[in-house]
Amino acid sequence: MSSDEKLISLFNSTFVRPSKFYLGGFSNIPFVKYYYVFLCFVYIMTVLGNGFLLSVIYLVKTLHTPKYMIVFNLALTDLCGSTALIPKLLDTFLFDRRYILYEACLSYMFFVYFFVGMQAWTLVTMAYDRFIAICFPLRYHSIVTKRSIFAMLLFSWMFLLGYFAAMVEFLNQLSFCGSLVIQSFFCDHAPVYLLACNDASYSYITGVIAFTIFTCIPLVLIIVTYAGISIALSRNFSRDKRLRALKTCTSHLLLVAVFFLPFVGSNLAALTSYIHPNARIINSSLSHTIPSLLNPIIYSLKTEEVMNAIKRILICNMDFYQY
Repeated sequence: MSSDEKLISLFNSTFVRPSKFYLGGFSNIPFVKYYYVFLCFVYIMTVLGNGFLLSVIYLVKTLHTPKYMIVFNLALTDLCGSTALIPKLLDTFLFDRRYILYEACLSYMFFVYFFVGMQAWTLVTMAYDRFIAICFPLRYHSIVTKRSIFAMLLFSWMFLLGYFAAMVEFLNQLSFCGSLVIQSFFCDHAPVYLLACNDASYSYITGVIAFTIFTCIPLVLIIVTYAGISIALSRNFSRDKRLRALKTCTSHLLLVAVFFLPFVGSNLAALTSYIHPNARIINSSLSHTIPSLLNPIIYSLKTEEVMNAIKRILICNMDFYQY
């Protein structure tokens, strides 16, 4: 066996795993640190907003319903998703610590994707809740129970946990013997597997499925759900009742728009035209961070039950301090 054949045999039987990757991030943008300071502000407000909403739902007994179990889950995943992404992003670029350990990179990727997937499927569960409430109002309390919602949310957590663990494990089977510069602001899946120097077809397939799982299927299910709601409203409700029913959906529709439109828009733009890497990174980073900031604001301002609960808490606190 020649030396070249021995080298090929050795390469095929072992994995070449680097000790570290290098996060490329932005290139040649003046005053880019101001953008990182903005993301720091976004994270602080996200923690405060979602923490406040979680506290309100926990403290107010009237909000201990299946509907607000879903809202609680969304606020929790928003909080965890932002915590998984933004602090490490700021540490990497604001303090210029761009090297990241191989194992830490894969963990980073797993948690970011996992919580994005959970946000998407929590919005699907919300759509299901609204569909049953409007289309089957007399059976709502027998169908949408705490047990059924808990089972749906638990299934989402377990399924996504398993899938994204498998996706990361496929990456762990790749060899990296060339460039170690990840052209993204975090350990994004595609920029990582494209650095591999052996067959990455399984990682490509799992990446496509991942995009389908947390973007395409949830969005289609939500659209189908609201198509059913629209048909039910047009057939069985007067104009006033129709408007009242739609009003209960406005907060959810705003959450869906804020979450899905940036993801869908950026992917369509990438498929149809050239996007500068800096523009792609800015759009992607905002898509991952802004929805978690806006969700508690939208739900608090657009939902009468939450506003009333907040007022009760404020009144109780005022009475306590006066006493």
